[in-house]
Amino acid sequence: MKQINWVKKLTSRKLWTAVASFVSMMILATGGAENTATQVTALIMAGASVIAYIIGEGLTDAANIEAEDPEQTDEE
Repeated sequence: MKQINWVKKLTSRKLWTAVASFVSMMILATGGAENTATQVTALIMAGASVIAYIIGEGLTDAANIEAEDPEQTDEE
C-alpha cells in the first residue's frame, strides 16, 4: 500500500480549489449570499497560498541544510 505524500497534497492548487468550491457551494445551498461565498472562497485561497509558501520554504531550507558539508562547519 502506498504512503500518502501529505506535503504534496497540502500544496496542491487542485485540492484548495476543490475545497474552496465545495465551501462556496455549501454557503449558496444553505441560503447564504453570493458576496459571502466569494469572500470565504477568497479567504480559503489566500490561506492555501500561505500554507503552500510555508511548506515550500521549509522543504527548501531542509534540502539546503542536508546539502551542506558537515566538515566545513566543524572547521570554523
